[in-house]
This record gives sequence, structure tokens and C-alpha cells, in this order.
Amino acid sequence: MTVSADIKYVGVNDHEIDLFEGQYVVPNGMAYNSYVICDEKIAVMDTVDKHFTKEWLDNLAKVFGARKPDYLIIQHMECDHSGSIMAFLNTYPDVTVVASAKAFTMLHNFHEEKEIPEDKKLEIKEGDTLNLGKHELAFVAAPMVHWPEVMMTYDAYDKVLFAADGFGKFGANDVEEDWACEARRYYIGIVGKYGQQVQNVLKKAAGLEIETICSLHGPVLKGDLSYYINLYDIWSSYEVETEGVAIFYTSVYGHTKKAVEKLAKKLEEKGCPKVVVNDLAREDMAECVEDAFRYGKIVLATTTYNADIFPFMKTFIDHLTERNFQKKHIGLIENGSWAPLAAKTMKKMLEGQKDIVWCKNTVKILSSMNEENEAQMDGLVEELTMDYQERHEEMATKNDLTALFKIGYGLYVVTTNDGKKDNGVIVNTVTQVTDDPNRIAVCINKKNYSHDIVKQTGIMNVNCLTVETPFSIFKQYGFQSGRDVDKFAGMGDLPRTDNGLIFLPMYINAVMSLKVEQYVDLDTHGMFICTVEEARVLGTEETATYTYYQKHIKPAPDTEGKQGWVCVVCGYIYEGDELPDDFICPLCKHGVADFEKIG
Repeated sequence: MTVSADIKYVGVNDHEIDLFEGQYVVPNGMAYNSYVICDEKIAVMDTVDKHFTKEWLDNLAKVFGARKPDYLIIQHMECDHSGSIMAFLNTYPDVTVVASAKAFTMLHNFHEEKEIPEDKKLEIKEGDTLNLGKHELAFVAAPMVHWPEVMMTYDAYDKVLFAADGFGKFGANDVEEDWACEARRYYIGIVGKYGQQVQNVLKKAAGLEIETICSLHGPVLKGDLSYYINLYDIWSSYEVETEGVAIFYTSVYGHTKKAVEKLAKKLEEKGCPKVVVNDLAREDMAECVEDAFRYGKIVLATTTYNADIFPFMKTFIDHLTERNFQKKHIGLIENGSWAPLAAKTMKKMLEGQKDIVWCKNTVKILSSMNEENEAQMDGLVEELTMDYQERHEEMATKNDLTALFKIGYGLYVVTTNDGKKDNGVIVNTVTQVTDDPNRIAVCINKKNYSHDIVKQTGIMNVNCLTVETPFSIFKQYGFQSGRDVDKFAGMGDLPRTDNGLIFLPMYINAVMSLKVEQYVDLDTHGMFICTVEEARVLGTEETATYTYYQKHIKPAPDTEGKQGWVCVVCGYIYEGDELPDDFICPLCKHGVADFEKIG
């Protein structure tokens, strides 16, 4: 396999393995990837599992021809990648080993019987480079992705990121299968605990021009890399990947299973876009854990067992908590013939997890379902599907004026359409000015494309953002212009109100369709006085205020060691002693009034 004219693939496929790392079922085997960069000097990127040393060395020899390698670059010391290091050094004793300080320590621990001469060691750290000729390699520290010694390597010449285990997946490379499914299971199972560390690496990668990603597992990734990077961003920030409800249950004699089947049917009837049911005693645990992280809403259903909970549920929750499970809505079903404790126990096990919203309705079964349980389940279904129902044309309550109670000094996305494409913009000035008739005032900066669209069309939707809204939403709708980009590109078929305008499928608690009755020119802004044509309530979460955004959503800017000015809206840093009076933030487009001096 050729990655580029100078970069060759020399990895191997393992179809003998049944359990990766002793626990993950891999029906399609595994790939242990290794690469060679052929330039004035030759660099080998990592080795392979010791069971495939001979095949790998043969692959190398074919690429080297009459030449010899100059460097062995060790990005990751896990045994499936370091297992052939000693055999390689015995074959090519003149090679220089390139690795981080922690990797050299681990190398000594794994292979104390053979010391590498000091003059054959090149210790690297973040920001160091290695020149091979045309190819200059830059090293990117990636600690705890997913071991502490990990370094990634960027080749600026071919724009290749050698990503260590990042972007890896289960499965051999000679098997055709969907990347996302096995990459997700791999990521959640093996890297899932280290979301913040992955986010740190993604920020570094954003500053690199990358056309190819070479992982130590799975295929070489080319083409539209935004697909893979976006999924990694979702997984590592613990956001919702797929809308719907995932149900996880254990059942001793079938009564809890019957309740779960009833719940699944009710959820589907109420417009839930996807309902996934997992029997924890019979299905692959790693697949179940993957689903728990994938969906934004889950239901845990189990029995009280020995004054605790059923073992498979206990194991499942342990898998979740050790991977930093967070940002979920959770419903509970408990079953117990005389003293049900399951709901209390499950809540206790998950009490340390961040941003968990517990459903108010818990289904408490005493052996088998009764009328009281039916009412409890109906209440749970309403909680879980409120937003889905409001997106459904026939189920939606379109005149729910309690939507107006969601208005505060908050943050909103105003959605519009210019006749060719949908658009959205972040605003923070939405006010109810009268209640008979209901009129709303919306102020939009004249520099925003949405201002021109609303002035032209006379309609808009106001989406009330909740405290669960991730920073990525503010970047998507606030830090780029609809004149230049399609802010809804690649998002599929999104819900619309009767006026034909989009409303956001997630992170809002209400949407209002407004018709402009009057326009007031306020110099830098335009105020649109509107009547409410349609109002839907999609959730009970609190509306995000500007203060909440500043304290809890916007990432803290990295000002350490820097001099200049920082934008309080988006965190952009202008480095310089004086901030020009006419300076406009290149990210959020706010002026000097929203900048503060650092220090």
C-alpha cells in the first residue's frame, strides 16, 4: 500500500486474535500499522505485534531494497506496536531510535535485557523536528491518548498526520466494513476516559494542514477528513452523536424485559427517532457501552438483587463511570418483589458523573407491571420524547405560549432562509414587549447576514438555547458568516416550523416563529418588532444566559505567558501592546468594546 510517493505502508493484519486487549471481541481481526518514509534518510514509524515480526521485517526489506533505515520513530509503547522493536534493532543495529523520555523509560522496562547505546537515542518532545530531506517531521505530544508517552508526528511535505492510536479502529485492513461503527467502539472502549486529552490534541491538529491521517490501527484516512475529525470531536467532548433513546436492561424471569418492550413501543409511538434495546446479559458489553455514549438519552432497567443490583447492570455502570460518562438524560426502571432498591443504587453509582439530568418519573415495579406503573411509564415517555413530539408535524403543540416564559437575558439562535439556503446567527437580545397581542423584539447586528435576510423576508425563528449547549454551537452560528458558508451543510433533513424555517434539533427548550410587524433602526443594530405565529416547547432545561455562557460554556482562553488583549465573547487573543480602535475580532466579529487587557 502506498500512502504517498515517499510514504509506504508496511503493516500487518491479524486474523488469529479473538479478543483485543483481552476483552474486546474482534470478529474481523486487527491491523497493526507501520509506515516507512523514504527520503534522503529513511524513517520507520513504529513496529508491530511480536507474533508478526517476520512478516513485518519482510515488508520492510521489500521497501528498503539495498538501503538501510536511519531512524525508528516510536510513537506508542503498547505491546501491539512495540513488540518487534528488539528484532528490528538486532536486524538494523545502526539505526537511531527516536522517542519521548517516557517512551525510553518504558522501553527499558519492557526490554531490560538490551540497552540501547546513548549515541543511538534521540529524545524528542513537543515542538521538536527531525529533517529527513524533503520531509521535515514535527512532533506533537499527545499524553494519555491513551498512554502517557504518546507522540504524534506531522509531515508537512505530504501533509500527513501519523496519529498513533488516534483515529484507530477494530478490524483488519483486508476487511471492508464501515469505519465509524468499529472506530466508535474502539474509541469509547479504549480512549473514552481521556476526552479532554483528545480535545487538546484536536486543538493542536486544527493548526496543521492535514490531508492524510495514518493511525496505528485501521485504514489510512484520506479525502474529506472533516467527517472523521467531527466524530472524534463529538466523542471526546461527550456530546450526542445520534438522537434517540438507548435502553439497557437485565431481567431474571422476564417481567423487566416485558416492561422494557412496552417502553420501547411507547417511545416509538411518541415520535422517538431511534430506540435501541440492549439485553446486558446477552449482548457484547463493549457494544452496549458504545450505545450509552452515542445516544443523548438512556434508560436503565434492572432488578434488585442481593440488596444490590443485578451483576450485569453493575458491571455495565462500572464501565460507564470509568470512562467519564456524562452529559446524559437518564430514566430508571426498577423491579423488586419486596424491597426494590435498584433505582437508588444506580443513582448512587452515577452520582459523581457530570451533567446528568435525571428523569422525574421512575417506574417502580413490584414483580410485574400494574396500572400505577403504566402511569409512571407514560410520564417517563413524555419526559423523554417532549422535544421529539414538538418536531413532529402532527404531534406538535403549535400554540404553547408558555414558550414565551423561556425568554430571558439569554442566548438564542435566530434561523432564517434567504431563498437559497438556511442560515443561523447567535443573538442575545430577545424580549417580550407586549402580551396582548404577543409581541417579541429581536435585535440583530447589521453586520450579520441574518439581519439582511429578516429585513427582506419578514420572518424568523427564535431558538432558545439551553445550559447544555456546547461551545461548538456558538462557534457554528456565531463565529462565521452565512455570506461565506452554509451553516447547516451536512446536517441532513432538519425539522421545520409551519413558516418553512429550520429549528435546531438539539440544545433548545423552545422555538418561536415570528413575523415582523415593525423595524426600528438603532444605528449598529436593527430591532424587529414581531408577532408570534407559532410557539413550541421542546424541553424543561434552563435557558442559557450570557453569564452562564461566560462562566460555564466558553472555554477559558490560554493567556499564560502572553501579552495583549482577549475577546470576552469568544476568547480570541490579540497579541500587542495597543489594540487598534477599529479592530474587529476575526472569530466572533465583535469590536474593541468586548476586549479586555491581559494581566
